[in-house]
Amino acid sequence: MKDSKQTNEGRRDFALKSILGLGGLAIAANATAAAPKRASSNLTLPEGKRMLGNLEVSAIGLGCMSMKSGSYNPPRDKKEMIPVIRGAVDLGVTFFDTAEVYGPFTDEELVGEALQPVRNEVVIASKFGFDFTNGNRAGRNSKPEHIRKAVEGMLKRLRTDRIDLLYLHRVDPDVPVEEVAGVVKELIKEGKALHFGLSEVSPTTIKKAHTELRVTAVQSEYSLIERVLENQVIDTCGELGIGFVPWGAVNRGFLADKFNEYSRFSDDSRFSSVPYFTPEAIKAHMPLLSLVREWALKKQATPAQIALAWVMAQKPYIVPIPGTTKLHHMKENMGALTVKFTPEELLEFRTQFEKIPLVGVRTPETALVDR
Repeated sequence: MKDSKQTNEGRRDFALKSILGLGGLAIAANATAAAPKRASSNLTLPEGKRMLGNLEVSAIGLGCMSMKSGSYNPPRDKKEMIPVIRGAVDLGVTFFDTAEVYGPFTDEELVGEALQPVRNEVVIASKFGFDFTNGNRAGRNSKPEHIRKAVEGMLKRLRTDRIDLLYLHRVDPDVPVEEVAGVVKELIKEGKALHFGLSEVSPTTIKKAHTELRVTAVQSEYSLIERVLENQVIDTCGELGIGFVPWGAVNRGFLADKFNEYSRFSDDSRFSSVPYFTPEAIKAHMPLLSLVREWALKKQATPAQIALAWVMAQKPYIVPIPGTTKLHHMKENMGALTVKFTPEELLEFRTQFEKIPLVGVRTPETALVDR
């Protein structure tokens, strides 16, 4: 990727201010960190915590996909990544997200090794739903026997006896979601999983699965740019008491001021295949990034913190899982917990950004079908 010289200067300057002021936040987060537990909806939560269904987690989690999978950057050495994961724990993060398909398998191995010393203090989420041939993804598979085999592999790689939040990663069109939920229900009875989640699903599928087994969380992409899940999915979660876990809340780095209209991606980069990262789309979205920068100045925050704080301000049951390979970015992300919007500010902000045309994003009707 070729970037102009200005791409990261603003973020670094803001991040430094955020890190310098984060000491009290980190101490408070550590003081309230506790073993994951179920809690009733009327229980007063410690600062920096949120509920996904009846599962208590940190208000911001850590998505670990890019650490070892090579999905958006070359795989990092585990000697570099383990301190990032453990450093996140020290900052008060208790919610860690991975999947068997990341790598495949290498990301779960990293997360398992990193969190083994603090296993009872954290919530580990992982996902099943794919077949593999010779170490490569080979279509979707949610047949009961395959789910059981997948979970056994997860438990070994994650060095644990249970998966706190077990997601169906993608719906298998050949297996009814109620059947999948039934298998997970059995795994929960056996103690191999504690909670059930879904990823990239429609409101209809959420309701079907929830009828068979309580769904704790739904995961999907959601950000200031990719807002399609505002078409019924997020509200369905709220109606059913389900948490919502957005990935991509900083739009894969764009809303963190990581790159701009002069950025270009090589053909082998995953970014080059993302519709909202074409040169035309990035140029079209620069006014939105400028608006985020303005609000960052107004709130004495960074653009990334504004993007995360806005997502969290939409619903109290939303817990973003921004990914990173750098501990100072994790510290910056945690600074979003101190950024607050009044209802009037949220309305003003939305009125402003909804005037900006978006390019390459999903259309509203796509939220009503499984992906």
